[in-house]
Amino acid sequence: MINRKITELTLKSNKSKFLFLIGLIFLLIAFFFASLLLGYIKTDFNDLVNTYSNYTDSIEQIVIMTSRMPRALTALFIGASLSVSGLLMQILTKNPMASPGLLGVNSGAAFFMVFAYSFIPNLTQNYLMLFSFVGAALAVLLVYALAGGIRGTIQTFDLTLAGAAISAIFISFTQIVLYKDQKTMEEVLFWLTGAVEGRSMDALFKVIPIMLISWVICFLLAKRLNLFSLGEEIAKGLGLNIELLKLQIILLVVVLAGASVAVAGPIALVGLIIPHFTRFLVGSEFKWAIPYSIVLGAILLLSADVASRFIIFPKEIPVGAVTAILGTPFFIYIARKAENK
Repeated sequence: MINRKITELTLKSNKSKFLFLIGLIFLLIAFFFASLLLGYIKTDFNDLVNTYSNYTDSIEQIVIMTSRMPRALTALFIGASLSVSGLLMQILTKNPMASPGLLGVNSGAAFFMVFAYSFIPNLTQNYLMLFSFVGAALAVLLVYALAGGIRGTIQTFDLTLAGAAISAIFISFTQIVLYKDQKTMEEVLFWLTGAVEGRSMDALFKVIPIMLISWVICFLLAKRLNLFSLGEEIAKGLGLNIELLKLQIILLVVVLAGASVAVAGPIALVGLIIPHFTRFLVGSEFKWAIPYSIVLGAILLLSADVASRFIIFPKEIPVGAVTAILGTPFFIYIARKAENK
């Protein structure tokens, strides 16, 4: 079981875990302010303060209010939600390589977004988000049904195979639409790469309450997740309703990853990387793993967003490309490690 095989750091006591979490929160705050202040347009802390206390419509204030604040908040909530959904996926599948994309979330959302762009023009951003979320949910529903969810006997191996099959189908549909409509390809390419730039506060505020509620539910399920991580037979012997918990995990992944993809596109590898760092720091106790995943995921995406502004300065690249660059070596390491075992 992946939770028992990963070496833990020396954060053994609750006090040390709490203090280290506080330190990470301060680091998160630092990256949040860096996201607000760094970029092509030079701004400082006074510009930030004046933006919300003495607004004068200057270029610096406009940039902070309309561009950097929305993308900083988007990176924070999307990074946190993707990492928590990745943590849930890895405990559900007992697979260290698992991420929300394994359930077809990314491919389903991408197809519905591309379909909407191509065949239903002039949709507002809110409706495009809704289409994307529905696509993610439909993909997971199909995977759930194929993996035995309707019969009430979800098998981990069947879940993986079904996820791969449904993802392949939706990816094929997406490619067909893009091949036939080059204009759609140009419009959705940035979204398909994964980006937090250009996202409106209105779109983000629609999903923030959903994300916050999902985080709280994850924390409330911590004890049951601890039992589940011991193995299904042991958990059943201790009175845990395994199939109900699996369904709850799948629904949480749909909500967290689906909402994230709907807002920012399929950002790569966040849901794969962060759970490994989380377990390395605090082990497999979910009352700590969940808040650590939230904070570390937010830090990763905020730092990647800041880096995206300077890699080919003065131009920017999508944050999804940065996470892919950062995450690929780690992905190879995890794959080799799993292969050796």
